[in-house]
Amino acid sequence: VVIGGVAVGMLGKPRYTADVGAIFLLYSADLPQFLKDARAENIIPRIDNAEDFARKNRVLLLHHEPSQTLIDISMGTPPLEEEIVERATYKSFSNLSIRLPTPEDLIIMKAIAHRPKDIEDIRTIVDKNPILDIQRIQSWVETFAEPLGAPTLWDEIKKILTPPE
Repeated sequence: VVIGGVAVGMLGKPRYTADVGAIFLLYSADLPQFLKDARAENIIPRIDNAEDFARKNRVLLLHHEPSQTLIDISMGTPPLEEEIVERATYKSFSNLSIRLPTPEDLIIMKAIAHRPKDIEDIRTIVDKNPILDIQRIQSWVETFAEPLGAPTLWDEIKKILTPPE
């Protein structure tokens, strides 16, 4: 499932992004074969010890050599990422078809990342997708708020999702 800035551009408002992000349901034991298959497509690790880094951080940092495109593969972990993959749909744009998360799931990922650009991305997704499953977003954001040490995270996201009266 394509995530990050590319997904925001499709589900919200286009913006510059330096990489392509994706979620793969990929287990650590699958990494050697995945990297072998990626190399066949001219996609190589962009750091030393990429496998060890991916096992520890659940992110595989790659780049596509011919285009010099950076690729961040999030190694999905249950249960959120499994649900995101299950709920994703294909969207076609001109002659390109990509698998995207639902607007709700992209908002959840952006809320968890919680950088200033992620908060702005949430605003653009909400602007383009005014009918959202607020309960799903709230449930997942509240689930992650405590482990992230961000007890007011849902309150902040709720303000973006709820238009002023």
